[in-house]
Amino acid sequence: MRLYRTQNGNYIANEGAHYRVEDSSWDGLVTREDLYDYCRSVVERGVVAHDFSEAAILAPIESQEVWAAGVTYYRSRSARIEESKDAGGGDFYDRVYSAPRPELFFKATGRRVVGPNGKVKIRSDATWSVPEPEMTLLISPKGRILGYTAGNDMSSRDIEGENPLYLPQAKVYDASCALGPCIFVSRSALPVETGIAIEIVRDGAIAFSGATSLAELKREPEVLVSYLYRDNSFPQGCFLMTGTGVVPPDSFTLASGDEIRITIDQIGTLTNTVA
Repeated sequence: MRLYRTQNGNYIANEGAHYRVEDSSWDGLVTREDLYDYCRSVVERGVVAHDFSEAAILAPIESQEVWAAGVTYYRSRSARIEESKDAGGGDFYDRVYSAPRPELFFKATGRRVVGPNGKVKIRSDATWSVPEPEMTLLISPKGRILGYTAGNDMSSRDIEGENPLYLPQAKVYDASCALGPCIFVSRSALPVETGIAIEIVRDGAIAFSGATSLAELKREPEVLVSYLYRDNSFPQGCFLMTGTGVVPPDSFTLASGDEIRITIDQIGTLTNTVA
């Protein structure tokens, strides 16, 4: 089942039909420990809604925070080592990749998050910017994984590479994060063969494309969640981006007008344009 937040209310999609959620706010929905069972009960009532509009879809977030995990794929490890070697920080990323403790960092508040077809931004003081396609977890207040969405972790690689201590500036700014188009709600985890793909279209042509799968994710999502929830509380739940396995070549940087399409099996395609 897929859960959508829209300008017209909240909807559950199942087997091609849409069902309006009448009795709960978005925050009320995504903090439910029984989210799957609740969504199933709405579907089983059998009241199909005919006013669902894809054009009205919003980012699937309200009061939640977005956090992110880094260096969870070998490709990400290699890219971070290469971009920071001149600053003497390359060894840090190799050590993080192999360490028991993951790299976790704050990414965005709800107001900074862009939804489907919205405009993401690149920093005005950056010269090397890329999108990072990431499977993103919806986590309950008690630390239970409730669902999955697609995420775009916009990143300024030149700032990040200049000094590892500049990571927050490279990662956290207005419209630096996109989520959507829905929450895929399931009792079971996404299979390891789940594909993650990205296309960047410039002037009508594909400027970059790449793909990976969850089989390349080094750390189990549950382990990432367990570290995030150590001595942290999330009364409204939270989102956790799980890292990227697709990084454009060093010669590539985003430009205004680029269209970014991130597709994850079961979830769908998150499309955004660079402002």
